Amino acid sequence: MKTLYLIGGTMGVGKTTVCQQLKKELDKAVFLDGDWCWDANPFQVTEETKLMVLRNICFLLNSFLHCSAYENVIFCWVMHEQSIIDTILHALDTENCKVVKVSLMVDENNLRSRLQADVNNGLRTDDVIERSIARIGMYQKLDTVKIDTSNKAVCEITNEIKIHG
Repeated sequence: MKTLYLIGGTMGVGKTTVCQQLKKELDKAVFLDGDWCWDANPFQVTEETKLMVLRNICFLLNSFLHCSAYENVIFCWVMHEQSIIDTILHALDTENCKVVKVSLMVDENNLRSRLQADVNNGLRTDDVIERSIARIGMYQKLDTVKIDTSNKAVCEITNEIKIHG
């Protein structure tokens, strides 16, 4: 049986870093970052682009789920609303698959520090800080396992995720 890991969290919580490490630790694993399905300049959020990114994500995830080379499929994206998770899951063939839904959590001070470091290094624009902080509380409402990433090493976080896998 395959395992599909859906890992959400606000911007700067460490989703990509954690998932890249998880990919190394799990056997026959493949990783998709939802941001890779919507990397455009200019970045435009419209009804058309939102539908497009969901189609892209679901196509790739189903391709991974149907491929015999992979046992563990890891996906991360912001996924701050239950409807996003439900829409993705509804479009996937998960009949022979265990689904592990995780929200990575972080306190405001840690998040602010992480994002400010990214801004200082030119990786993000400073407007992301307040937008990301505003979303922290949204993850408490989701039907997911909550894992606090504050002051934890990446290997600690991946170990907590693997417990649920």
